[in-house]
Amino acid sequence: IEAKDFYQKWLDNKNDYDAIKELEKDANKYLPLDLIEYLTPKSVWTIGGDGWAYDIGFGGIDHVLSSGKSAKILVLDTEVYSNTGGQASKASKMGAVAEFANMGKKTYKKDLFKIAMTYPNVYVAEVSMGANIMQTVKALKEAEAHDGPAIILAYSPCVEHGIKGGLVNSVDQQKLGVESGYSILMRYKDNKLYIDSREPNFEKYEEYLKNEIRYSALEIKDKKIADELLKLNKSYAINRYNYYKNLAE
Repeated sequence: IEAKDFYQKWLDNKNDYDAIKELEKDANKYLPLDLIEYLTPKSVWTIGGDGWAYDIGFGGIDHVLSSGKSAKILVLDTEVYSNTGGQASKASKMGAVAEFANMGKKTYKKDLFKIAMTYPNVYVAEVSMGANIMQTVKALKEAEAHDGPAIILAYSPCVEHGIKGGLVNSVDQQKLGVESGYSILMRYKDNKLYIDSREPNFEKYEEYLKNEIRYSALEIKDKKIADELLKLNKSYAINRYNYYKNLAE
């Protein structure tokens, strides 16, 4: 391989780990040893919670996604401010009881997946590791390999959810979340949407909600308000699934 070909190959494949690994075998012929390490593509991941991603840091997320640069974002979405005492965030769903929403949150969850899809060349995924670990790993690999911005919204169980029996049951609850349509496993790649989860059984939706104190507590406080808000919660989930299902077809 000639020097010109070496440099051209690097320019053509500078974000391809496998190609650069091959190129490094001849790198000492054309580069000083202390510069060879800079051939390897750098992986930059930003990790944060939903309070940061949906609320106080959303402006930064917006900037990164619109930049076109190969920056990756992992959002650990607990649907509540976990670190500061369980306050409601824009990721909290309708009817969820949290600090600042003692009688249930009255607004819908911000659809960050839909927002991220509007940017050109952005990879977006929604995952729930307890429900499907292989889909989670696939999304992480695809996000890493994507030549451009990528964001993964990872549903994350939290003590603030009040899962019946404790977090030891969080995996079963995540699986029920996907089965009932509370969560959707999906990936937006190369301007095409892939839904990885099966058609949900929305008859199980109430079972999912009753398994968590953040929703069941509202019935104790005011059954009428609970019925109203949790009905809207389910209706939104059905409409959201149908929206993405139509996009994927």
